[in-house]
Amino acid sequence: MTIQRMGHVGIVVEDLAAATAFFVELGLELQRKGSVEGGWVDRVVGLKGVRADFAIVQTPDGYGHLELTHYHAPASPTSDPNAPANAPGLRHVAFAVEDINAVVAGLHDRGTELVGELERFNDSYVCYVRGPEGIILELTERIG
Repeated sequence: MTIQRMGHVGIVVEDLAAATAFFVELGLELQRKGSVEGGWVDRVVGLKGVRADFAIVQTPDGYGHLELTHYHAPASPTSDPNAPANAPGLRHVAFAVEDINAVVAGLHDRGTELVGELERFNDSYVCYVRGPEGIILELTERIG
């Protein structure tokens, strides 16, 4: 058995509109939005009474996709939106950017802060920023 490709990364959010707007402002493109409910989705995700809205955003090259989902039902357990980068579970989504300083400054203007510091690593600049609902983004810019 081999994997053919990666489809998307799913992120559950409380405020779907705000999370979608954040990623669109960052440069991702809204591919589609929709709602799901019914027995088929209950069976797929292993929950009862699922009602959810989703938005699919993609990177400009068309290869990277995020599925942002807000569950109306059933009630979701709470999590720590400020969990550190080393907490178990999915911790960050990485994006290659042009002009990392401008991207970080633009995110700062929207209230997003660096998790640590912007550093050089080998032939790239790299940093972590915390986006909506605690989602950590790793931003990288290739040098040269």
